[in-house]
Amino acid sequence: MRFTQKKFITAATTAISASAIFAAAPTPVAAQAYPARPVRMIVANGAGSAPDVIARLVGMRLAELWGQPVVIDNRSGATGLIAIELLARSAPDGHTMFLSTMTQLIAMVQNQRYLLATEFAPVTLVGTTPFAIVVSSSLPVKSIGEWITYAKARPGQLLYASGGTWGSSHMCIESFNAITGLKMTHVPYANTVNAMTDLIGGNIHTYCPAVPSIPAFTQSGKIRSLGVTYQKPTRLLPGVPPISDTVPGFELLGWYGMNVPLKTPVDVIKKLSADLVKVLKIPELQERMQAAGADAAGTTPAEFATFMQKDTERWTKILRDNGAIKTGGK
Repeated sequence: MRFTQKKFITAATTAISASAIFAAAPTPVAAQAYPARPVRMIVANGAGSAPDVIARLVGMRLAELWGQPVVIDNRSGATGLIAIELLARSAPDGHTMFLSTMTQLIAMVQNQRYLLATEFAPVTLVGTTPFAIVVSSSLPVKSIGEWITYAKARPGQLLYASGGTWGSSHMCIESFNAITGLKMTHVPYANTVNAMTDLIGGNIHTYCPAVPSIPAFTQSGKIRSLGVTYQKPTRLLPGVPPISDTVPGFELLGWYGMNVPLKTPVDVIKKLSADLVKVLKIPELQERMQAAGADAAGTTPAEFATFMQKDTERWTKILRDNGAIKTGGK
């Protein structure tokens, strides 16, 4: 999912070259105070994407707090596997961290490889972002209840888009269908723009994108947002009710977290977590994250571990029920 507001694209261009700094990085010395040198934050998405923007906003505040550069290292591809393998090979000293997302957790569960909940150390939940079920304005439905009635009357006839098989938007509709008993046909797309274009054109009937990607399309009046996946109304998408108002218990949190290699010292993890929570409480940072489509969080490592474990169990069940779990390992 991409975020294109100009001022955040500008912020995204302020990155320091990862190769230039880390090529000359000295061998860590245990006695040195943390952080003892520039810290690398790996992001499994390209520059300008929502995770990249969140990483740069948080990284700039950490750099101010530490007096050390925070280098954003974009490693897109293979649904996060390239970035995750880089983290797995990194020294467990706190100088390399990874901005994880729900998309990577799902991909790792599907591949049964480098599970975020067990093979990397949790630091904190950085933020959350909702998704929303949207339809073409040409359809005669204006609410989730009307959509369920409309779709149940047309089993197997309606098409829903995703940004890729077993990705977050795919899982959103699959979860919704599992609870409501709807039967629709999945049509994967390469990106949100193509999916939204076909939604407007009537080639598909519904989609569940992340909220940051919606405003550019709803301004035309050709897309209607029926419900958000938070269980409470959110100013990230004003005036759109929670899906759970109609489908009790339904929730889908897109999220950003911070992880480090598994054997990173506990005292380093505690300091990193405390510092992240500190910067995430800065009102200006919270406002800029909301402008980028995310609500700042900030948890203890234990709380984030529990969060990831529950998410892992949830997606394992959904993927297994749909025959998507792959066998194999590292």
